Amino acid sequence: MGAKTPILSAISIFFLAGGIVLSLFIILSGAINTLPMNQVFFLQAETNGISGSSNNPVPNPARWTYFAVCGARNGNNANCGPVTAALPFDPRRNFQTMNGLPQGFRNNDDYYYESRAAWAFYIIALFFAVMALFLSLLALCSRLAAKFTGMMALIAVVMQAVAAGLMTAWTVQARDAFRSNGQSASLGKYGYGFSWAAFACWLIAAVLLCVGGSGDRGDSSGQKKSYFGRKRSTRSRGSFRDSESGRRVKDEYE
Repeated sequence: MGAKTPILSAISIFFLAGGIVLSLFIILSGAINTLPMNQVFFLQAETNGISGSSNNPVPNPARWTYFAVCGARNGNNANCGPVTAALPFDPRRNFQTMNGLPQGFRNNDDYYYESRAAWAFYIIALFFAVMALFLSLLALCSRLAAKFTGMMALIAVVMQAVAAGLMTAWTVQARDAFRSNGQSASLGKYGYGFSWAAFACWLIAAVLLCVGGSGDRGDSSGQKKSYFGRKRSTRSRGSFRDSESGRRVKDEYE
C-alpha cells in the first residue's frame, strides 16, 4: 500500500464528518430551537388571508423546516408547530384549511410527494455517510477498505443529490405560487446552503477515497517494465559478443 492511501483517507474523514454535521443541522431544524438549527428552513411565505382554526393558528410568516412549520421572530424560527416525521409541504394539511390558499395548492399533490420523498432521501444520505465515516478508519490502512468506503460515500452523494434536487423543486414552485397570489415568499439560504454543501463534502470525500484505493499501481508497473528492459538489453549484448567471437574463429582458420 502506498503512502497516498492513508493520507487521502485521512483527508476524506474530515469532509465526511463536515458533511454529516451540515446534514444534522438540516434534519434537526424545527425540532431543536438553538443556533444554527433555528435559522434553517426551506421556504418562508406570508400567509395573509389564510385563516386557520383556533386550535391550529396560521403563523405569519410561515417557515417550513424539516420537522415542523414555524413562525419567524428576529430572523429565527419561532413558535414551531408539532414535530412531525416526514413532514410534507402541503398547506391544505399543514393549516387544515382551504381559505385563502393560492390556487396552485388546492388540487395539486406534487408538492406533497416531492417534499416527503426529499425528507426520506435526507435520512438515507445521512445513513450512508455515517457508515462511510466509520469505515474510513479502516481505509487508513487498506486499499480495499478505501475502495469500499468510497462506494458508500458515492451512494451518500447520490442520495443527497436527489434530496437536495427534490427540495429545490418543491420550494421554487411553492415560492412562485405564493408570489403569484400576491404573497411574498423566499427560499431558506441555510437550508439550501447546508444541503448542497453536504453534497460537495461527500463528493470530495468519495473522490479522495477512490483515488486512495487505486494505490500506486503506476509505480509498480514502471518497475516491471524497467526490469524486463534490462533483461532484454542483456540478451542483446550477449548475442553481439557471440557473433564477434564466431567471426574471429572463422578468420583464424582461413
